[in-house]
Formats: sequence, structure tokens, C-alpha cells
Amino acid sequence: MDSDNKPTSQSSSVGSLLSTVMQEISSLVRNEAALAKTEMTEKTHQAMGAIASIAMAGAVLLGGFLTLLAALVFLLNEVLPPDTTPWLSALIVGVVVTIIGVMMLKAGQKKLQARNLMPSRTMHSLQSDKTTAQQHRHNVKEELK
Repeated sequence: MDSDNKPTSQSSSVGSLLSTVMQEISSLVRNEAALAKTEMTEKTHQAMGAIASIAMAGAVLLGGFLTLLAALVFLLNEVLPPDTTPWLSALIVGVVVTIIGVMMLKAGQKKLQARNLMPSRTMHSLQSDKTTAQQHRHNVKEELK
């Protein structure tokens, strides 16, 4: 009779262990999903800021391009008369505005690099969960022996 009780208590303990494991896995999946959602929201806001920077850089570049075109117009307008001051000033302003626009564009592109958009905390957490699950699996096997 004593030997009959051992398998029953062992099977109920295994059943309890499996139930606990399933609850923990379910909780883990929910927590990981919440973390991923939060981190992707943060990354989306980061990407939107980068896109806004690129759009502003595009506007500045357009202004620079239009200024350079105005300089070209002044240059062509001044071909006959020897006075070159109006086109030279427009050319200098156009070059400066264009350089500023290029710098803004590069800053926006840097913000959009793939490594900055990867959900690194979620990836780290998933790796940690994998390691923990492997340890628990090993411990459960040891307890069942």
C-alpha cells in the first residue's frame, strides 16, 4: 500500500510542477509581448523624429538649391556688365545653406540606422529567458530522476 502512494504523490507533484511551468510560461510570454510592444513604440517615435529631421533637411536643401539657382541667374544677368557683387553674395549664401542642409540630412540618416531601431532590450530579455528555461528544464530532469 505504501508503494501505491509513491507514484500517486510523485505524479501529483509532476502535475503540479507542469501546471506551475505552464503558468510561468504564459506569464513570461505576456511580459515579453508587453516589453516588445513598449520598445517598438519607443523605436517608432525615434524613427518618426529621424524622418522629421530628414524632411527638415530636405526643405533646407531645397532652399539652398533655389538660392544657388538664383546665384546662377545673377551670374548670367551680370555677364555683360562687369559688376559681380550680387551673384557672388547669392552664391556664398547658397553654398552655406546647402552645407547646413547636408549636415542635417546626415544627422537624420544616422538616427535611422538599423542598429538603433532593433529592440535590443527585448532581444536581451528573450536570450535571458531562453537561458533560464534551459536551466529549469535541466533542473526538472534532475528532479524526475
